[in-house]
Amino acid sequence: MGVLSLWKACLFTIHSRRLSLFLRETRAFGMYCAASSALVLDDNHVFDESPRGETCSSFEELMVPGDRLSMPKRGKLCPLVSRVLKTLNWGYAWEVGFRRAVNEHGLFHSMNAFRITVHIFASAQMLMEVYALLRDIVCYYQEHELDMHELFPALLDSPERSADVYNVLMKVFAANSMPENGLDVFLQAKSIGLVPNILSCNFLLKALADANRLDYVRSLYEDMKISGPVPNVYTYTIMLNCYSRRNYAQDAFISLAGEVFEDMERSGTSPNVVTYSTYVHGLCHVGCMELALDFIRDLLRRGLPLNNYCFNVVIHGFCRNGELYEALKILEEMRSCGVLPDVYSYSILIDGFCRNGNVKKGYSLIEEMALYDIKPTLATFSSLFYGLCKAGHADVSLDFFRHVEARGYEFDNISYDILINGFCLLGDMDSATKLFQEMANKNVLRNTSNFNSLISGFCKTGQLDKALETFRIMQREGIAPDTVTCNLLVDGYCREGQLEEALKLAEEMNQYDISPNAYTYTAIINKLCQEKRPVKARELIPLLLKKNILSELTVYSTLMDGFAKCFMFREALKLYARILKAGTMPDVVMYTILINVFCSNSKMREAYRLFEEMMKMGVNPDTVSYTSIISGFCRVGNMEKAWALFRQMLGQGILPNVCTYTCLIHGFCKLKRLDIAKFLVDEMKRTKIAPNVVTYTVLMAGYLRICRTGKAEHVLHEMEEKGIVPDDVTYLILERETEYAYGKPVG
Repeated sequence: MGVLSLWKACLFTIHSRRLSLFLRETRAFGMYCAASSALVLDDNHVFDESPRGETCSSFEELMVPGDRLSMPKRGKLCPLVSRVLKTLNWGYAWEVGFRRAVNEHGLFHSMNAFRITVHIFASAQMLMEVYALLRDIVCYYQEHELDMHELFPALLDSPERSADVYNVLMKVFAANSMPENGLDVFLQAKSIGLVPNILSCNFLLKALADANRLDYVRSLYEDMKISGPVPNVYTYTIMLNCYSRRNYAQDAFISLAGEVFEDMERSGTSPNVVTYSTYVHGLCHVGCMELALDFIRDLLRRGLPLNNYCFNVVIHGFCRNGELYEALKILEEMRSCGVLPDVYSYSILIDGFCRNGNVKKGYSLIEEMALYDIKPTLATFSSLFYGLCKAGHADVSLDFFRHVEARGYEFDNISYDILINGFCLLGDMDSATKLFQEMANKNVLRNTSNFNSLISGFCKTGQLDKALETFRIMQREGIAPDTVTCNLLVDGYCREGQLEEALKLAEEMNQYDISPNAYTYTAIINKLCQEKRPVKARELIPLLLKKNILSELTVYSTLMDGFAKCFMFREALKLYARILKAGTMPDVVMYTILINVFCSNSKMREAYRLFEEMMKMGVNPDTVSYTSIISGFCRVGNMEKAWALFRQMLGQGILPNVCTYTCLIHGFCKLKRLDIAKFLVDEMKRTKIAPNVVTYTVLMAGYLRICRTGKAEHVLHEMEEKGIVPDDVTYLILERETEYAYGKPVG
């Protein structure tokens, strides 16, 4: 019997076979029921409107309980189709599988047979079976890199075109991260007059949104509005969610969301609580917390549906901006409106307060949760552990950890990691190691982050041998290191001066499928520069070029700073010229290094020209760059220019630091303008910038220069009262200034 004749026979008998199958209590019927039930468990996401990523699996992996039916090993495919037609039994189709059929009969014959089988099951409304067959075919095409566009006519063309096949195929593509192909199926269906159902279209729309294909999302959405299927509330909510997750400007998001609400109103569709929650989330994402809060209040006034998620996203938004007490007010408003806060409401606030150092308030909120019978989660307690460790109270954090553990909580590797980090920050590696070992004893799965925390602690406390031993344990346990792991060890080698070992590890990173980055070599270059070997550091440039990581400005800046500190100014300028030639835009750090180079040589015209160039190029100067150029002008005695730059700095809202003030005080003292110097010291105190030993030293030296010994002694007493101990440099300078003032021999 030919394929076409068989298909006509299928059309003639399929409806009668469906009826008789359901009336007979045969073994075949039992097997069909078992097969369908098993597939529902395996593919229950097919009819879910929220697609999840899925990996293509072979047809044989769809194991169905029950006896396997015997099939001829080298039989023809037409008898298979006949059996499926007569019994609607999934087992016959499953016995062969598309991959096996292609291997034995070729792609053309297999496609014809499975196409008919797909439409037979579709006509019988056995859509789970249709999904499994189509997924097997699609996965075969994907694995063998066959043209999906050739799949459509081979699979979809049939005397009886079923919209169900198109619907299911759209879902197969969407669920297997091929939403563009799903859109092609949608257009194919529309071209022959079939309208896919709204469930499949929503499934595809969300898959396109998750794939960040906004152009396709808009295209599908507009097509649905014009020619169907008619969008429903879930369609509009998917569109709002799509817009809310992107980094739009505030006005752009509000405009796009407004268009969706207008479409809903025109179609007579009422938003539900999820729609409103999604819009509130979008407003908070673009920073419109006040507008989101006003929207919630308007919903409450109109008696429209609202849940605690709406409030939670606003609370999170205020916490993210550091407005913690505003967020706390929303919690109270939430309760007064009859919307009960949940564990997430409190956890967001507790995390916010603890991260901002107010652990006491975080703890009081945990106590408040107990009053309302809300059980904290591991994440809730972890926030408190983090706050305590950040404040340097890792021991208190551990005590509270044990207290919570005694109440039946089983902590995960995140909670342990917070405590391990806390003890590492304090240098208490014994406590950190005990916690790390406790994880293994309690079968808490240790991950890369846990090992990195311990390795970092050992490296920072100079215990490189223990860091390397931890690294070996990590390898034995089969936990893959990452770039952070290797960079920590490279930095550890550099701290110990073992540069050859550091370079060796950087080269071995490829063995772990890890590519070294700019930080890897910056640590080595920085160590070489500290050892006054910038020329040796420069020899690494060809290697970095080969690995395509020299474009990182950090590497350039570190090397340039090394040349500058070794007074190799010409080499620093050559490197700057090379950077410009490569088309790389210098950043504020690099400009500051170069300004210091010119200032150190008293070439203030060149330094100031570079400072102006920095601003023209759109690189905003910071406190350090302003201090550098001010210091240079003070050094050459041009206090007029230094003072003008200081006023410009304040005008731009850039706050000076103790170094900025000290440079100016020193400059005015050299000109014997102690009145301005004293004014600057008072200004420091007013702005709560504490003078340091250098500030007091240059001020005392200034008074001694003009023979005001009493004033100098007064400054010395004030210095001692503040607990600032004069150093050897202080006494040396004071001695020299005294000799200079009273005409005694110097040196």
